[in-house]
Amino acid sequence: MEEKLKSAGLTNNESKVYLTLFDLGPSLAGQIARKASMHRRSVYDTTEMLIGKGLIGYIIKNNRRLFSATNPKRLLELIKEKEDNLKTIVEDLEKKYEKTKNKDETLFFKGIDGLKTVFESQLDEKEILILGANENASDILKFYFNWYNKKRIKKKITTKVITTSKNLSRMKNVEIKFLPKKYENPVAINIYGDTTAIIHWSKNPQAIVIKSKEITDGYKKYFQAMWNTAKKN
Repeated sequence: MEEKLKSAGLTNNESKVYLTLFDLGPSLAGQIARKASMHRRSVYDTTEMLIGKGLIGYIIKNNRRLFSATNPKRLLELIKEKEDNLKTIVEDLEKKYEKTKNKDETLFFKGIDGLKTVFESQLDEKEILILGANENASDILKFYFNWYNKKRIKKKITTKVITTSKNLSRMKNVEIKFLPKKYENPVAINIYGDTTAIIHWSKNPQAIVIKSKEITDGYKKYFQAMWNTAKKN
């Protein structure tokens, strides 16, 4: 649970103190320090941070502070506040990005998080063409791939796939055609908007993303030629 709290924006010490208060109930700093295996000074510093975030409060009893956690729903409010702040920042950055970005560019992405960035950019388009879809993609991206497919389906994005894997025939809201198994390889080409993404599916996946209308138009013609020769089953 500590890891989940840290992913929500709490520090390691904040997570420890916060959870400890749920275990102990209203507590003195010394009690928290013993339970959480922390120095008392660190507990005092951490409680000040948590009070500032509205996650804990205190009462004075016998001239000593007795700390207690507030309603945990405050966590959701805290995350919402951060999201609202980020939205404002993102809007400003997008304006600057549109002014400074190159119309044609090539970007390199590595790792699972890099591929997530590539796939999220596809969700802004009306059509996605995939040549060489790999059945290992869902294993590599795991839970993210389910989220991506739900978004793709919800947005009603036209999706066409050419693959050698019969297992992919279970994909929803996708038009699929097949090539012989001998053409199977770990590299897939995703074509969307004015962008072509060349993806190497492996334990350490990589992607080359080419943003160019001219190049992408060429790949679309190549995809159409392959589509005309591929089989429906």
